[in-house]
Amino acid sequence: MVQKYDCLIIGAGMSGLAAGIRLGMFGKKVCILEKHTIPGGLNSYYKRKSYLLDVGLHALTNFSAKGERKGPLPKIFRQLRIPYDKFRLSEQIESKIIFPEHQLTFTNNIERLISEIHQSFPHETDGFIKLIEMIKTYDALSLNDGYLSAKQVVGEFIKDPILKEMLFTAPLIYGSAWENDMDFSQFVIMFESLYLEGLSRPFGGVRTIISSLEEKLNSHNVDIRYRSGVKRIITEGVKAVGVELLNGEILKSENILSSAGLPETMNLVEGIAPEFKTGGLSFTESILIFKDKPKSFEAESTLIFYNNDKVYKYQRPDTLVDFSSAVVCFPNNFEKDDLKEGMIRITNIANFKKWDMLDRKTYLAEKENVYQKAVGLIKKLYPKFDQEILYKDVFTPKTVKKFTGHFDGAVYGSTEKRKDGTTPFKNLYICGTDQGFLGIVGSMLSGISMANLHVLMGDK
Repeated sequence: MVQKYDCLIIGAGMSGLAAGIRLGMFGKKVCILEKHTIPGGLNSYYKRKSYLLDVGLHALTNFSAKGERKGPLPKIFRQLRIPYDKFRLSEQIESKIIFPEHQLTFTNNIERLISEIHQSFPHETDGFIKLIEMIKTYDALSLNDGYLSAKQVVGEFIKDPILKEMLFTAPLIYGSAWENDMDFSQFVIMFESLYLEGLSRPFGGVRTIISSLEEKLNSHNVDIRYRSGVKRIITEGVKAVGVELLNGEILKSENILSSAGLPETMNLVEGIAPEFKTGGLSFTESILIFKDKPKSFEAESTLIFYNNDKVYKYQRPDTLVDFSSAVVCFPNNFEKDDLKEGMIRITNIANFKKWDMLDRKTYLAEKENVYQKAVGLIKKLYPKFDQEILYKDVFTPKTVKKFTGHFDGAVYGSTEKRKDGTTPFKNLYICGTDQGFLGIVGSMLSGISMANLHVLMGDK
């Protein structure tokens, strides 16, 4: 007998989990389909030896203090009825943007960044303040706006090319599917989430967030099926009516929400489906674990956005990896440190197609090269770094593709976003990265918004 649901959700990433909770709260019969064995998608965790390691999460954006009502994070807590204290958030200490001749430090108080800009780029202070004022009033969540170049808009306020490059470094690498630029709405979301609201880390890492979401799903009797990859989406004409799993089982549903990505979802539709562009941005990441804490070698920052050129090249490199820039994350360096050992995570922009062509022996050798380059960068930034590495791991664009299913290991999905979540097929909707909201907070907000708009409001 074919099982029928009010909504099937493809993918147990943050958007899928949040959508499932929201629908379950209103009594909907929901099933989340996940091809892997744990939830979280790109923001998950894994165990190696005795170490539990986060994937994806460097820091949680959009920080809000307890009791605040405005902002994306309080909205998520309200919509999912999750108590603020469940996430056990600890604020960043400070983060830096490092270019060859300039550095900027920012905290969760925007006044610090304004002060830093005034010291290094005094002629740009007024323009930066006006940019902030404009961003605060801009409706970045409009579902109907088309693409608008962020660099073009920001250039109307910031004239110094180096400052502009510095300000774009974090928003680009933490959320842009476009090379060297991004949609202005996306920039506004990232600017607010990084610079105006700020960064934090849940005590216990991403597992704390996932556990809170799982608890809510269980309380609302939402089914999650693991090892349940979708083989195809079944359609009748232009209407999606169900899915076939890899094991051959058929599930029917009035609505399907997919967090698999826009091109990936369309690829699942039986018959002829429109093609959508695949994003080109992927990454390597090196994880280093050692006995002492980072402060022992004078590393005080939470994040370092490093670039060794006047121009920040946020693009797929012609080589395996672009070592000219990196994000360095120190998970220990939040206000509260729950880790027993010291840890560093170093992220570089990489080329999926180059990595995908390597034979196994060369692949492993190149992973070791990435690790050695990462250690070299840490020693360059912190000459006193001389730690015995207790454990190391390196993931590549191939790892990203394996665990997310994104074509070409594209971390931020397609350059074609569907802000309203619609697809060419009725009852089939997109949530998550390719709907257009970014990061863990953005993904959860996307799942909530699409569940509200297309399933709950669709009933009226």
